[in-house]
Amino acid sequence: MLIGHEGPWREWRSALAGERIHHAWLLTGKAGLGKYSFAEQAARELVGSPPDQAQHPDILLVSHPPKDDSEDRKRAEGKPFEKARSIRIAQIRAMQQRLNTRPTLGERRVIIIDPADDLERNAANALLKSLEEPPNGTFFILISHSPARLLPTIRSRCRTLRFPTLPDEKIANLLAEHMPDADAATRAAAATAAAGSPGAALKFVELGLGAPASVMRAIMGDGDPAFLQRGKLAELIGARPDRERLRAVLDLARAELVSGIEALDRGHAVERIAIHQELVRLTGEFTTYNYDPGLLAMEIGTLLARAGQASDRAYG
Repeated sequence: MLIGHEGPWREWRSALAGERIHHAWLLTGKAGLGKYSFAEQAARELVGSPPDQAQHPDILLVSHPPKDDSEDRKRAEGKPFEKARSIRIAQIRAMQQRLNTRPTLGERRVIIIDPADDLERNAANALLKSLEEPPNGTFFILISHSPARLLPTIRSRCRTLRFPTLPDEKIANLLAEHMPDADAATRAAAATAAAGSPGAALKFVELGLGAPASVMRAIMGDGDPAFLQRGKLAELIGARPDRERLRAVLDLARAELVSGIEALDRGHAVERIAIHQELVRLTGEFTTYNYDPGLLAMEIGTLLARAGQASDRAYG
């Protein structure tokens, strides 16, 4: 059992022991809390699959497909492939075709959708029809990092299981156990940047984001008037980073910005919140508008420098 899953498991198994279990479940919480691992094990309990069985024919996963035909060929060859940004209506239609047949091995079938937040609008509407009139023995487990992005009608048809974030000390212990070669400063920065998500903390260390975190703190400390730290940040991010690394850098910048915000005076805190909202906007736009990594690094650095300048005004 993963750390922090004790409550969700109690609620799930209590429902499983009842006379009738709800047909649709929504697992909510930050990314990196292990919701997919929970969904997979819960699905196995529903269909009666042993934990060591590699794949069960009555557990269907609907997730991001390959981006295009070229990436699909890579997947078929067992190579790493780039995923599409959304879950498409064709995938939901294909899943619904499966629902016209009986389960393969028993009386139950489970559909896992990960993440349901990324369903295209038409795909979400198509899914809603299955949630409204599910075939006998069919159960849905939807994983959501941002449930507000889901249709209200989808949320209303699901029973929600909430997954809590973890305190920094638990994440630090986890990193010490699983990433013993990482230095203490990197582990501490990862625990702060992860904002309660152990998966995000592990990814932080894997992506080597300790040095960018130090530069971000330096920018916030002195405002970077000569632009030297911003140039260093661009170098550390790299000329051709993948989407995962850029997203992690933006997550890190937001975490650094709000770290210790409760100790600031009201005016400075309000300024930081406004800057944080601009970083949220950047996070939502950077894949859509294909930002140049160097320019994106400069934009991040400029926003963090504003926080440093606000600090000077507040305390100088």
